[in-house]
Amino acid sequence: MAIGKFRQIFFGRAALPIWLALITFGLTELFSRHPKVTEVFYSQTFYPGIAFLLSFVSKWVSFSMDDTFYVILAIFLLTISLLTIFRKIRFRKFLLLFLQTLSICYVLFYWFWGFNYYRSGINDRLQIGKSKPDTVQFVRVLENLIAQTNESYCTFDDITKSEISRLVESSYKENSSFLKLNYPQGSRIPKSISLSSFFAKAGIAGYYGPFFSEVHLNDNLLMIEYPQVLAHESAHQFGITSEAEANFYGWLVCVKSDSKYLRYSANLNMINYFLSQARRLHNFADLIHQIDKPVIDDIRKVQKHWESMRNEQIDKAAGKVNDVYLKTNKIEKGIEDYFGVVQFVMDFETDPEAQKRVGNLNSHTE
Repeated sequence: MAIGKFRQIFFGRAALPIWLALITFGLTELFSRHPKVTEVFYSQTFYPGIAFLLSFVSKWVSFSMDDTFYVILAIFLLTISLLTIFRKIRFRKFLLLFLQTLSICYVLFYWFWGFNYYRSGINDRLQIGKSKPDTVQFVRVLENLIAQTNESYCTFDDITKSEISRLVESSYKENSSFLKLNYPQGSRIPKSISLSSFFAKAGIAGYYGPFFSEVHLNDNLLMIEYPQVLAHESAHQFGITSEAEANFYGWLVCVKSDSKYLRYSANLNMINYFLSQARRLHNFADLIHQIDKPVIDDIRKVQKHWESMRNEQIDKAAGKVNDVYLKTNKIEKGIEDYFGVVQFVMDFETDPEAQKRVGNLNSHTE
């Protein structure tokens, strides 16, 4: 009798989600040790089909299905908690339901997108050489970036979000070969974050929803930011999990575009990352003086815009949660991973062969 009950608890249908979660955990450990296997069998083979199917479903719905999923999940967990507190269900039943729910979410997250955390790194994937720390080269790349940002300056009075979406999508298609993307890999129709004002308090401009392959953008984004953030979140939909890599993908597809709007948005964003790294240089003030005043004004405009909405407590809490989340998925630097894009841009800018394959970034004409 006891043996039968043991089998029912640990090997019955009720335990299936938990076993699947354990198997999935085992695969994360395997994939993390063999990134090339992950790249070939998951990222380049299995995931594109998943992204296509999920985005095919979600594109027919105007609102965020991921946000809806999170709300339903929260309501369900709250309901079973209250039922347990008021003794409507036994604690053992609550514990089983809780474990089943978390197990299902865990399995879906990794099979629908999360295994991409363990794919090959961007340098191996895109065949870009790794550059060594060199202050002279860093300054040269930054000065070139400043010149490109000054040259691409524009206002966003004469363009719509839908046109920006079309231009970003077009550039991803044109550069998919270099970026090793299985284009089109589904649809990337940007959706609004349901609680945009709340997320703005944490400085969150956008996020990717893995359960329905959805790209989300904050309603509070300035138009000047829209192209770069959209390109960044679209990179996540293509299976790029690292924030630094998504920043690089977003920057590259925008600066490779013939659109001055995309180039300026990406350059303006990237210049902030470089300047944060350049503060200790003895000629930092000279570098700042190379930036045209309208560009400086836009940098300050974006900073003041987000600072006006920021809530310190919410921002810090969100940062800690994101840091733990990234480190759990073996991103050792946590939220500092965002700044890793500087290294990737340096690698690209100092690799003539990689630049030759993707084309000269200075060859754009209006």
